[in-house]
Amino acid sequence: MNSRIYGLIGLATKAGKTVSGEESCEKALKRGNVKLVLVAQDASDNTKKHFTNMCKYRGVDIRIFGEKNLLGKYTGKVMRAVVGILDENFSKQLIKLIDNQNSGTGGV
Repeated sequence: MNSRIYGLIGLATKAGKTVSGEESCEKALKRGNVKLVLVAQDASDNTKKHFTNMCKYRGVDIRIFGEKNLLGKYTGKVMRAVVGILDENFSKQLIKLIDNQNSGTGGV
């Protein structure tokens, strides 16, 4: 299941529908361009809290998923703790896949 999720992130990146990195995601969130924020499970607690609060304030979906090195790999960068999805359709599909994966453990 993870490979489908990472593959979809890679596809969204190739389509130009992602931003990655904390600063880029924060700027895009403030502009209202982001539909979904993915924060790596191995990101710092401070990063998770910061983006959770920002997304809650702006009404943007957020999911804690993956590892920094894999998020970076599939976005064509080095390690990335945060990835923003700019497209509504990609975000809906990613939410569905991540939530289905996590449904056995209570979700995120």
